[in-house]
This record gives sequence, structure tokens and C-alpha cells, in this order.
Amino acid sequence: MSHPPHRPPLDALTVGALALAVAAVSSSAPLVAFAAAPALAIAFWRNVLSLAVLGPVSLTRRRAEFRALTVGAGRREGLYCVLSGVALAAHFATWMPSAQLTSVAAATALGATQPVWQGLIARWQGRRLPAAVWAGIAVAVLGAALATGADFSVSGRAFTGDLLAVAGGMFAAVYTAFGERARASISTTTYTTICYGVCAAILLVVCLAGGVRLHGYDGATWLAILGLVAGAQLLGHSMFNYALHRVSATTVSVLILLEAPGAALIGWVWLGQLPRTLALPGLGLLLAGVAVVILGGARAGRRAEPVPVPADPSPLTD
Repeated sequence: MSHPPHRPPLDALTVGALALAVAAVSSSAPLVAFAAAPALAIAFWRNVLSLAVLGPVSLTRRRAEFRALTVGAGRREGLYCVLSGVALAAHFATWMPSAQLTSVAAATALGATQPVWQGLIARWQGRRLPAAVWAGIAVAVLGAALATGADFSVSGRAFTGDLLAVAGGMFAAVYTAFGERARASISTTTYTTICYGVCAAILLVVCLAGGVRLHGYDGATWLAILGLVAGAQLLGHSMFNYALHRVSATTVSVLILLEAPGAALIGWVWLGQLPRTLALPGLGLLLAGVAVVILGGARAGRRAEPVPVPADPSPLTD
């Protein structure tokens, strides 16, 4: 019988890193909602600027790995990297507009349905889901229905944003599924560089084809975009990964759900956004259901074949 890896005791530095990571990812939806720029343009710049930070490092230190992805069996991993980038572009193209159409709280919570979609992908692949995961999926779906129903009764714009946020969570699961395949044999740095590059290229084509303005923003908008790059895109991912040496991947996955109330708090204090009263019970049920999916999948994984949940926080972190 396998035992969980021994980890050193939790210390103040790790607690601080986790708190910083939650704050960093929680700032994403409020920054998107605040920025006076099209959501697709924000998504493009976010990926291009992240690529500018990571690209030179990976191209300098991982040249052999990049070459290996172009020959023989390595082409399959290279294909997974490209497909992951396509799914990431679809995630950003749906979730980021949702943050400008519906409330920050709803966009973040509905986008957090990623583990639910990953469980369903696992079932589609022929893996058996434990009863706890199915129960969590049912609770999450009920919560999502209540939250989106409350928005539909008030605003068609908000309802559209809710649907886009749910689609964003689904594409995040597809992105993670391809990423899981790619990162089985290549470094995170190489994978991230290819993935961000493909994502940025697709978003650029979409922006140019759709006539989306990519420049001419005010200083506050550029600061918001830089905040997205430094916070949600780079800092949040790095701090969660740092904490993995002292806390379990399941704990990290559950802690990531704190992004939803964190974003709601920032949206309320900074943007004056209050979630609709009728939507609050639905959002609460949704997050509870997702937590059950993560914990149920982790327990099943200790007994048999694991149900894929985002154990290692992916570099997307909304």
C-alpha cells in the first residue's frame, strides 16, 4: 500500500505564499472588469507579455528539449502542447469576456467548474467515477443553474456572461487534460512557452480578423494588464507550486476555490459590484460541489486509479 509523500511541517513562509497566491489569482476578474479594453485584446497581451518573460529563459536553457519535440516520438508531446495552447485560447476567449458581462463573483465561481468538467472528461475516457464525485457534480450543476437562473431573470447580458464563464471552465479542463499528457515527459517551462505562444498567435488572428483594437489604451488599462501578467499569470502559479512541498496537491486545489470569494470581495470594495442576492446561494452550492469533486477524486486516487483533478496548478490560473 502506497503512502502519501512525507512533507515538512507548515511554516509561516508557506502560509504567506498561499495567501499571496490566492490574492494574486483573485485579482484576475476584477482587473479584467476594470480594464478599458476589449477582453480578447487583454487576453492577447496577457499571453504575449508572459511569453516575453518565460520565452528567453526556456529557449536558452531548454534548447535540446525543444529540438526533441520536432522528431520521432517527441512530436506527439509537441502536438499535445499545441492542442493545449488552442484550448487555452478558447478558455481566455470565453472566460475573460464573461468577467466584463456578468459580475466578478459569478464569472469567477462559474469558471471554477473546471474540476467538474475534468471529472466528466475522465468518465468519457472510460474511467469510473466514485459516488462522491457524482454527488459533487450534481451539487455543482444545481448551484450553477440557480446562479445563472437568477442572472437570467434580471439581465440577458449577465446571463450571456454566465454561459461564457461555464464554457471557460470547460475549456480550462480540456487545456489541463492536454497539458497533463504533455508534461508527462517535458518540463513545465518548455510546455508553458509553447502553450502561451500558440495561445497568443490564435488570439492575435482572432483580434485582427474581428477588428479588435490592440493599442491606444490609457495608462490605467495598461497597468491592469501588467497586473494580470504579474499576478494571476505568473505570481499565483509560482506561489502555489512553491507551497506544494509542504501541502498536498488536493489542499492546493481546494484553496484555489478561495479565488471566488476573494474576487467577489475585491469586486465589491474596488468596483462596487455586489452579487445578486438570489445568485449567492447558487454560487455557494457551486463551490461546495466543486470542493466535493476534488476531495472525492483525491480519495479515490489513493485507493485506485486517480480521477484527474488539477493537482498541480496549471499556468492558466484565471
